[in-house]
Amino acid sequence: MNLDELLKEHAELEARLADPAVHADQKQARTLGRRYAELTPIVTTYRELESVRDDLATARELAAEDAAFAEEAAQLEARIAPLEERLRHLLLPRDPNDSKDILMEIKAGEGGEESALFAGDLLRMYLRYAERCGWKTEILDAQYSDLGGYKDVTIAVKAKNGEGVWSRLKFEGGVHRVQRVPATESQGRIHTSAVGVLVYPEAEEVDIQIDPNDLRIDVFRSGGPGGQSVNTTDSAVRITHIPTGVVVSCQNEKSQLQNKETAMRVLRARLQAMAEEEAAAEAAAERRSQVRTVDRSERVRTYNFPENRISDHRVGFKAYNLDQVLDGELDAVIQALIDAEMAEKLAAHNR
Repeated sequence: MNLDELLKEHAELEARLADPAVHADQKQARTLGRRYAELTPIVTTYRELESVRDDLATARELAAEDAAFAEEAAQLEARIAPLEERLRHLLLPRDPNDSKDILMEIKAGEGGEESALFAGDLLRMYLRYAERCGWKTEILDAQYSDLGGYKDVTIAVKAKNGEGVWSRLKFEGGVHRVQRVPATESQGRIHTSAVGVLVYPEAEEVDIQIDPNDLRIDVFRSGGPGGQSVNTTDSAVRITHIPTGVVVSCQNEKSQLQNKETAMRVLRARLQAMAEEEAAAEAAAERRSQVRTVDRSERVRTYNFPENRISDHRVGFKAYNLDQVLDGELDAVIQALIDAEMAEKLAAHNR
């Protein structure tokens, strides 16, 4: 789609979103709002560029008669190239999931209880980052460890006003390694543990259709901390998608129906991610970042406590503010990955 078509689409979306009738259908309004939010930076940058070009033409005309306008013309001319570069970046092909909300699973791996404790640290980091971004979070399911960490925890992260969570957190998928003295270590020795993070764009029902005949649904008694109904009724739900073997369980909610609905949300997201991974594998040069996102075998990041150091191995990022990062200050780490993806896209575009 060229720039003129994008400008036209933006104007049409603006008109539709101004119609109160559109907002009677929340799903449609949300879809339109996301697309509008995607196009707005392009339109804003284009309008600014056109305005600067017009002002420059005027300043040059005036400078021919009055030398005092020459400096203004030079300042305006200096703004042209950065704006053209920004517009070129915005017009590069986008990840189609960038405007979507996400589901994230954090799973303890190598390291036993220490890994489970670090899974809890990562959960807190992502919750704090989401809070800084003004996003809404919801813990969908959690399996606790004996020392207060998490064996496995699943969260949903939702943005406001069509801003995409996936565009910022899609790079978090993979194995996160921690190096520190565990709470369980009496000799003061540094241990290395690992936690797996999986990130999926949240799938709408219209994105992926699931045949009820392909599902096996089992109920069981919830375990772990909870209220009155936990541990007393068979409210927990386990759903198996027979064709793929994907299994999702949920026990956080009080009712069987609520747990089933939550498990279906996770199942839809997993199946969509699997379909996209297969599509990406068929076209290996495309969307490589999304393949990485669902590949837990790749060690993406190391958190070294003795040196207060965080390292992202994919882009060579390194910083010595681990304590701040774990408190939710993730922007610099994430921006390094976004910049690397942008550079890759530009290189591919210029070939």
